[in-house]
Amino acid sequence: MRMWSLHPSHLDRAGLVAGWREALLAQAVLAELTKGYKNHPQLERFRATSDPLLMVGAYLSGLHDEAVARGYRFDGSKILRAEPTTELIPVSDGQLEYEWAHLGEKLERRSPGDAALWSESSPSPHPLFHVVAGGVATWERV
Repeated sequence: MRMWSLHPSHLDRAGLVAGWREALLAQAVLAELTKGYKNHPQLERFRATSDPLLMVGAYLSGLHDEAVARGYRFDGSKILRAEPTTELIPVSDGQLEYEWAHLGEKLERRSPGDAALWSESSPSPHPLFHVVAGGVATWERV
């Protein structure tokens, strides 16, 4: 499961579609609608919030907004809690840089045109996250 801390605008088509599917799975786990992935480490940051289901809904909403902007048809009705929130999840600058490099490697392999655009930009976080100082997340496999 990869739930990017990066802004969805940085993702290529494949990354955005895969991110949507993975976040829907995370939502199902947090809503206790599935038995798998219950202990997935990337869910720690959602569980650490005041309302994990609301926060994963906000994460999905960010992906949905990007998909709509690109003309894709992601089914927003699948978001169980699409309510606005003022709570943000911290993400370290080290984690963001790690994901940025990881995304670059993926783009080089599957989407050279997107990789060229990637190389001319810099990382920004998904709207649900705010950047704090720190290293790579403990749940990340480095």
